[in-house]
Amino acid sequence: MLPRELIDLHIHMGGAVAPHILWSIAHQQGFKLPVKNYFEFVELITASPDKVDSLDSYLKIMHQWTEKIQSSPAAIERSVYEVIGKEYRSSRVTQIELRFNPMKRNLHSELDLDHIISAAIRGMDRAVLEYDVKACLIFCLAREWDSKLNSIMVEKAIKYRHRGVLGIDLAGTEANALELKPEVVSQYEDLFEHARKGGLKTTVHTGETKGTGAEGVIAVVEKLKPNRIGHGIRAAYDESAMKLLKERDVVLELCPTSNLQTKAVEGVKEFEHIVRTFWDRGVKITFNTDGPYLLNTDMSREIALVEDNKILTPHQVDQTLAWARDYSFIAKH
Repeated sequence: MLPRELIDLHIHMGGAVAPHILWSIAHQQGFKLPVKNYFEFVELITASPDKVDSLDSYLKIMHQWTEKIQSSPAAIERSVYEVIGKEYRSSRVTQIELRFNPMKRNLHSELDLDHIISAAIRGMDRAVLEYDVKACLIFCLAREWDSKLNSIMVEKAIKYRHRGVLGIDLAGTEANALELKPEVVSQYEDLFEHARKGGLKTTVHTGETKGTGAEGVIAVVEKLKPNRIGHGIRAAYDESAMKLLKERDVVLELCPTSNLQTKAVEGVKEFEHIVRTFWDRGVKITFNTDGPYLLNTDMSREIALVEDNKILTPHQVDQTLAWARDYSFIAKH
C-alpha cells in the first residue's frame, strides 16, 4: 500500500528551511553570523526544549535569524523551492500552503517588495513543476504592525492572487488580554473584508497561547469571519466557542509538535483532551507542521504523534486529511 498523500495547511517559511540551506544562503550573501561552526548554527536556529519555553521564545528565533537570512529575492526563491521539495520528499506532502510575510524579507524597505514576492512565486512554480504537487502562498499580516503596513500586505496579496497568493493570515502573539477583546480585533475587520472582496481566503492565529481563554477565538470568528483558524486550541475549554466554530464551519489548523514545544499545552495528554473535545463537539480539525525544521518535525511525524499516542484512530486521521483538502485555499481540479 502506498503511503498517504499528506497536506500541510499551516507551515511558516521562517521555520521550514533546512539548516544547511540557510547556512549556504547566509554564506552566499556574506551574511555575518554569530557562530563559525555549522553545528553551532544548527543549534542557533533550532527550537530545542532548553531554549524554548513559550511562543515568544520560539518566534524570537525566526525573527532574529531565519527571516533575516531569507531577506533577498535570491534567498526567498531558493527557500520556497527547497521547502516544497523537502516536504514532498520527506513526507509525501502533495499539497502545501506556505505562509510568510514578504515585508519582513525586504530589510525594512531596503529591497523592493514586488521583487521579493515575484521571487517567491518563481520558487513555488519551479517546485510545483518538478514535483507535480499543488502549492500556494499565504501572506501574513502582523499584530505588532499598524494598519498602514498591514493594508500594504493585503493589497499585494490581491495583486498577486492570480499568481498563486491565495490568502492572508494574521500572525503574532496575543500578548495580553486586551488583544483578545472584540473592539481590538475589530481594527482588522475592514482589512479582512477587503481581502475577501479581492478574492482571497483568510485564516487567523488565535487561541494558541497558554493563559489566554477562548475570548479571542470568539472575537475573531465573529468580527473577521475567517475560513480557518491557526491553532485555536483554547476554544476546547469553552462550549460557546466550539458551538460557534461548528456553526460557522470554521476549520482549525492544529500543530501538535509546535503546541508541545512552545508549552501551549502541558503535554500529550492535554493535547489529546483538546483534540478529542473538538472531535466530540463536531469541530473540524487538521494537523500541520507549523515550522518543520525549527521544530525538528515533518508531516509524517505529526501524523505518527497523533496515531502512536492513540489520540485519534487512523480512520479519524484520514477524515482530518479529507477536511484539509476540502478546506484548502487551493481549488480542486
